[in-house]
Amino acid sequence: MIIDSHIHLDDKRFEADLDEVLDRANDMQAFIVPAADLATLPKAVGLSKKYEKIYFAVGVHPYDIDGYDEDLLIKHITDPKCVAVGECGLDYYRLEGSSEEKELEKTRQKEIFARQIAIAKKYKKPLIVHIRDASRDSKEMLVGHGAGEVGGVLHCFNADEQLLSLAKDGFYFGIGGVVTFKNARKLVEILPRIPLDRLVIETDAPYLTPEPHRGKRNEPSYTIHIAQKMSEILGVSVEEIIAITTQNSRKLFNI
Repeated sequence: MIIDSHIHLDDKRFEADLDEVLDRANDMQAFIVPAADLATLPKAVGLSKKYEKIYFAVGVHPYDIDGYDEDLLIKHITDPKCVAVGECGLDYYRLEGSSEEKELEKTRQKEIFARQIAIAKKYKKPLIVHIRDASRDSKEMLVGHGAGEVGGVLHCFNADEQLLSLAKDGFYFGIGGVVTFKNARKLVEILPRIPLDRLVIETDAPYLTPEPHRGKRNEPSYTIHIAQKMSEILGVSVEEIIAITTQNSRKLFNI
């Protein structure tokens, strides 16, 4: 009875067989579809209306800040099926241009991230936070802007030690298929240092497919492989991992 705390069911790769995908995951309790690009937000909202187990979040990914529309976020944030703000955050991985241009892009990302933190606080919704090559700035912003007031989840936790202290600020850590990868040594080492009551399971499907299905489109039924790997690393039964992470997701997203 796992909750997939981060899955892009609005992605075009699920258009042809979404019902079959959900049938294969019919024992799961819920699916959280984060907004990354506002162009797909109406589709996520529509899915939440059609399927009882699907919930959505409103937000703009740092790669899509050119399309940021605060009015559109606010239009949907009071919907009963809207459970969070995100995915939003900072991503410095693909910065291009001169040093000055890179710094300008960082500033733009921070401005839009700050505005989404403010929306989350105003409407009392947790954050779904995307962090890539930007751990220090992300932590400074979350703490500096008082994001602990609503908490949230560090999506696809990057195993950076400096982010572990955010657990005390109400943040959870999203663990996905990466934990099953052979090169995930850092995440495997740091996972036992995260409190059990701060762990949630996610797929990020259709991306980051876990072993033994790497190379295929990811889907929610593969969450069991994530739970099994977490069980192996933490020395806790699979059943307990599922129960704890499901309880954590329910508490975080108030579902």
